[in-house]
Amino acid sequence: MTDQHLDQRTDGNVPLSPGSGTPSVSPAPLAPDLRSAEGRDRPSRNDSLTAQLSGVVGGPVGEHALIGRTRFWTPMRVLLAFALVFLALGWFSKAGCIQQTNGANGALTLDWNNGRQYTAMCYSDTVPLYGAERLNEGAFPYKKFWIEESAGGDTETRYMEYPVLSGLYQYLSMRIAKSWDASVLPGALQVVLYFNVVAFGLALAWLVTLWASVRLAGRRVWDVALLACSPLVIVHAFTNFDALATAFAATGLLAWARRRPVLAGVLLGLGGAAKLYPLLLLGPILVLSLRADPRQRLASTQVGMRLREVESWSSFRTWLTETPARIQLLGVRPLGAALCTTAAAFGTWLVVNLPIALLYPNGWREFFRLNTERHADPDSIYNVITSFTGWAGFDGKLADGQTPSVLNAVSLFVFVVACLVIAYIALTAPRRPRLAQLCFLVVAAFLLTNKVWSPQYSLWLVPLAVLALPHRRILLAWMTIDALVWVPRMFYYLGLDHKGLPEQWFTATVVLRDLAVIGLCALIVRQIYRPDEDLVRHDYVDDPVGGPFDRMPDPLLPWLPEMLRPGIALDKERAEAVTREQPVGAAR
Repeated sequence: MTDQHLDQRTDGNVPLSPGSGTPSVSPAPLAPDLRSAEGRDRPSRNDSLTAQLSGVVGGPVGEHALIGRTRFWTPMRVLLAFALVFLALGWFSKAGCIQQTNGANGALTLDWNNGRQYTAMCYSDTVPLYGAERLNEGAFPYKKFWIEESAGGDTETRYMEYPVLSGLYQYLSMRIAKSWDASVLPGALQVVLYFNVVAFGLALAWLVTLWASVRLAGRRVWDVALLACSPLVIVHAFTNFDALATAFAATGLLAWARRRPVLAGVLLGLGGAAKLYPLLLLGPILVLSLRADPRQRLASTQVGMRLREVESWSSFRTWLTETPARIQLLGVRPLGAALCTTAAAFGTWLVVNLPIALLYPNGWREFFRLNTERHADPDSIYNVITSFTGWAGFDGKLADGQTPSVLNAVSLFVFVVACLVIAYIALTAPRRPRLAQLCFLVVAAFLLTNKVWSPQYSLWLVPLAVLALPHRRILLAWMTIDALVWVPRMFYYLGLDHKGLPEQWFTATVVLRDLAVIGLCALIVRQIYRPDEDLVRHDYVDDPVGGPFDRMPDPLLPWLPEMLRPGIALDKERAEAVTREQPVGAAR
């Protein structure tokens, strides 16, 4: 380099040449942030499917590219853009069911003639529920009741059949739709306006699910593209209200990963008030905390005043002001954090449900009553067996309205057994499983053993799947199979008298879907016992979703019975370090 070139340089533009100590001139001013996220997974380089797809936009990322320096099109924004495209496709897939036509009296009505909702495969629960739940009357859910004739000719009193937050979401959407209809804005049928309001909120909820999942993915941020571009989003994002629950579940896990156990419990409790499944995630949190907690007393387990020392209102206020510090101390250890999360979850669920339960007890109980009296769903494994064998079921032939007591007990028992097996795996695996892996196994076990698997429930698995098993082609195959079940389902509901499909055509695809989910569970269990095959744990990563569990070694003096201890020999060096009372694993 000549002196003239050196004189032309400016401060901050003269990095040293590697290995030479000689300064070199940058052709442009250096960016203020010189960091590069080189540890991030690069699927266009290590995944053949993604590498082929990347040819559309110029091919795989360059070997010398500075990963993580894009100013606008960050991975988060790219994935949000992908999600918007697929959510738009999801809306268009349902648009056929909000088409309007003139009825016999000349008034506008929905064009559901000749089974259009099935032949166009655009069916969404939100459209018929607008009238079925009496939302079109402006009624408040859980207070409004109506008399409905059952299939057996009897009558029964009916109320809103959804959990509290889902019911209130429907009510709020109805109020917005009616306000829109009463305004000078361009109008349509109220049910059409209602569907679009509901869809807008559900789209936002799914974007929140995506955002939280990106934050949970760590260095494998591009795995979440399968959540943004899932075929299940096109088919089921607007089939029902499940995106609300996925948003609360994903943000609850994010709060747990950020070591904020109380906030995690609040979010999971809100999710449980929308759909009950987010509360299932508390099980894996508690099981992993049992494995990770050393069961040793902290240096100080008491902060401030004890409850038995409260003798007056002023001392009670003092005790309350010390509660946050008490909770923070409790959250230092894994078991304490898990208990805080569990208490906050059930406390939040109770706070949301209690006002409705007290004011409208019959309406509040409707959700639980219907799920108790409900027979095996067409998608359940029990109905699949009946479809192919003619089996009458555990309870035999039941009249409409009769409770399938034996089926309820069997499905609950099988699910509990599955949870015990998952807990055993979590406690005895050579290395502590990742939280997302156990969450997927528990939710999948619930769906496989439950008497109801509504089609949109598959959305529950999508965020957990991309975090638990980031094998793109395998997950894409499962999602495609699950999404395609919608086709024979619609033509089965159409009925044979309208040229629909026989039931076995539909239940056969349900079997394929169940086998695909079971296959995913088997792969996850394999990776739990062979953690070196887990893609997430490459490059010295432990558990990005783990929160208090992340990078924490198993206790040297396990308190669990011998049969429930990890199947590994203790690390002698770590044992000596603990004996010397030195912190172990803090710098991992």
